[in-house]
Amino acid sequence: MADGKSEGGGGFLPASIEAAWGLRERPSKGPKPGLTLDRIVATAVGVASVEGLDAVSMGRIAKELGVSPMSLYRYVGAKSELYVLMQDEAMGPPPADLVPGSGADWRTAVEQWARAAREVYHRNLWMLRIPLSGPPATPNTVAWWERAMVALEGTGLDEGAKVSVIMLVGGFVRNEALMTADLGAVIGASGQSPEEVLSRYGHTLRRLADPDRYPAVARMLDSGVMDQADEPDHEFRFGLERILDGIALLVEREGGK
Repeated sequence: MADGKSEGGGGFLPASIEAAWGLRERPSKGPKPGLTLDRIVATAVGVASVEGLDAVSMGRIAKELGVSPMSLYRYVGAKSELYVLMQDEAMGPPPADLVPGSGADWRTAVEQWARAAREVYHRNLWMLRIPLSGPPATPNTVAWWERAMVALEGTGLDEGAKVSVIMLVGGFVRNEALMTADLGAVIGASGQSPEEVLSRYGHTLRRLADPDRYPAVARMLDSGVMDQADEPDHEFRFGLERILDGIALLVEREGGK
């Protein structure tokens, strides 16, 4: 069974995560020739990519692989572990040219990191449905964390501040991707274009929002901002730039102390 855990090195990892790090020998004689942890994870990612995360279960993955559900438990102890490994597989290693070194301008480097992470989320929207279970603990997620830390090396911030910055930027990227996915699903279900959906919403809001009671909303509607969709990247760029502006103030105040 793969549900054993190890405290080697001060950690407390499921056996499947240790195997992903190469710290534990992977089972070589499964109940079916060719069954491996890598195949299990790849199959689960394939199902999630086509049908969404809800379609992933130990029973479903076993069926796809032509084995019994119990066979999978020699490799992965629970579906929650499988989720972690699926996320690591989908993230992949960060691009080789991402944050080339500590000499790079920190703001440009952090923006590149954020945009690269966003691309990963948009390619694998099902990842956004995985509950957060802890800090990075798999090879690829730690590699992404490493690149973010390198991006901040020239700021002069202490290690705790760097971690807080990464959590802030990473949280923004994840939330923006989730909101984009949800809005995309609503627009797709409506059968209308983004412009048509926005126009309909604006028309409805004009009927409901009494200008005497909601004067600020009325002014916004009168401006015409709800009558056409922004370029797809606008909200992400606007939000990220404002966050980077705030980090720049922190670097100016705290960096080099």
